[in-house]
Amino acid sequence: MRYAFIREQQVQHAVRTLCRMMRVHPSGYYAWLATPQSRRRREDEALLGHIQHSWLESGGVYGYRKVHTDLRELGISCGKHRVYRLMRTEGLRSQSGYRRRPAPRGGRPSVVAPNRLQQQFNVSEPNRVWVTDITYIRTYEGWLYLAVVLDLFSRQVIGWSMQSRIDRELVLDALLMAVWRRQPKHEVIVHSDQGSQYGSHDWQAFLKAHGLVASMSRRGNCHDNAVAESFFQLLKRERIRRRIYPGRDAARQDVFEYIEMFYNPVRRHGHTDRLSPVEFERRHTNRLECV
Repeated sequence: MRYAFIREQQVQHAVRTLCRMMRVHPSGYYAWLATPQSRRRREDEALLGHIQHSWLESGGVYGYRKVHTDLRELGISCGKHRVYRLMRTEGLRSQSGYRRRPAPRGGRPSVVAPNRLQQQFNVSEPNRVWVTDITYIRTYEGWLYLAVVLDLFSRQVIGWSMQSRIDRELVLDALLMAVWRRQPKHEVIVHSDQGSQYGSHDWQAFLKAHGLVASMSRRGNCHDNAVAESFFQLLKRERIRRRIYPGRDAARQDVFEYIEMFYNPVRRHGHTDRLSPVEFERRHTNRLECV
């Protein structure tokens, strides 16, 4: 009992000392302690729960703009600057990119196919222009090579292939998946770099047999195929994050989940009005049916 009394006296002395330093009357301090949280604070705490859910659902990828769009779709009315403030307070931030060395913008054109795309990355409808490229993923079993085909209209990955060897089959399997999925009814431009896989006779014969037209970037110019390069940058920044997978199967599973379960159906894209590629194409189809 005496110990509790002495403890209380020490606390009161500390409070009085603090109030003198802050030039605040002790009665005002105790009144502040007794005051419940303001309405704004309670709203912030409730909003923060939705923000954390959206951020975690994205795999810790989204910044405040995409999180704000998620909240709007849930019917939650708030400003994006408020979302930014709450995320900054909680230490929630988007994945930032890796620095890259500036690349030259020149380069010799291909002798196999002209550059029909000419960096015109805005397309008015699906199945007009596809872009394709190859990247590599590190595992303790060796490299895993990934080839993708994207539709420029929605930035959707419509074909992909992963193998332990970088050869013609890798790119042909990705393009075969794209053709099987999309079943294009008219001529489609397929843009690539000048890799040997894309200049092979098998690649050119496949394009001709399926009504596809080849287009190639200038040599050593990544800007001519910037959309495919951008997808690989997102994949490595948001999912791979510079780690080495224990084996190729683990890498395949993780990349598959990123493409088919997050990037295509969920991930919001600035080019598609902050909609996922799948949702963007679905709304485009619905608008055409309503006309």
